[in-house]
Amino acid sequence: MTSTAHASPGEIADPSIRSARLARLASLPLKKHAHPWRWLSGAFIIAALVFVVRAFARGDIEWSEVAAYLFDDRILEGLGQTVQLAVICTLLGTAIGIGVAVMRLSRNPVASSVAWFYVWIFRGTPDLLQLLLWFNLALVFPTLTIPGVWEARTIDVVTPFVAAVIALSISAGAYIAENVRGAIAAVDHGQLEAASALGLPKRSTFRKIVMPQAMPSLIPAIGNHAIILLKLSSLASVISYTELMGSAQEIYYVNARVVELLFTIAIWYLVATSLAGVLQYYLEKWYGRSNVVTRTNSLDRATARVLNRLRSGTKGA
Repeated sequence: MTSTAHASPGEIADPSIRSARLARLASLPLKKHAHPWRWLSGAFIIAALVFVVRAFARGDIEWSEVAAYLFDDRILEGLGQTVQLAVICTLLGTAIGIGVAVMRLSRNPVASSVAWFYVWIFRGTPDLLQLLLWFNLALVFPTLTIPGVWEARTIDVVTPFVAAVIALSISAGAYIAENVRGAIAAVDHGQLEAASALGLPKRSTFRKIVMPQAMPSLIPAIGNHAIILLKLSSLASVISYTELMGSAQEIYYVNARVVELLFTIAIWYLVATSLAGVLQYYLEKWYGRSNVVTRTNSLDRATARVLNRLRSGTKGA
């Protein structure tokens, strides 16, 4: 049989010769490469895990106390406060982020500058610092007033819960604004030009064309921020808000079971973040499926509506 290196073009193009060569190559034995470093690294990881598990198992930890406090009323109440705080801050932060992103993309120099300054301030300062500043707002504004309508002491209005909601929502909004801005910028500019050529108002273009296509890339970012807020809610214990961490502190300040209570709330944090991850997965799946339809049909539907209205003699879109 002629070797491949000296084969003529006609022989290479001949299907029978090519099939024979492929069969010969397929019959050659495969030699597996050794991977000693892969086995060594795996053994090292297993040894490290065994060492850590053994250390905790032999440590001065009453694991029965962990199980005993897992469903304690104070712990469950703190868990509810943590979830409530995270959900509210995620919703408010998302609304703030979308608004700020639109302002940053605006051609109005004042709006875009204010939005940039907002992101710069709240993304560049620690969340704990913002919590303390909002909680001590009464030192700057002793009273909050709507002239002729309402007046109250700031300390009565800005409770620990309100301070935590404001601080964490505004901080999350700064991060989400950048995610929204990036997602909007990733939408095909040609679709915006087509919508403008069809006479669609900017508000309708943003709501019906831009955001449906931006949402699939936004859901992972918003889901990550929701999980981050579940964990950041523990900072609220510093301003005396009794969430999950605060509930554990109230207990272990009395019985000195610090590590046991920390493991207890660690379990609940893992449960809460895992459920948030599952919800994020299904939202991503739903938006990803709908985005296929949106990309192919959203502008077509808008075009059809405009053409129908032009035929019927109506104006607008």
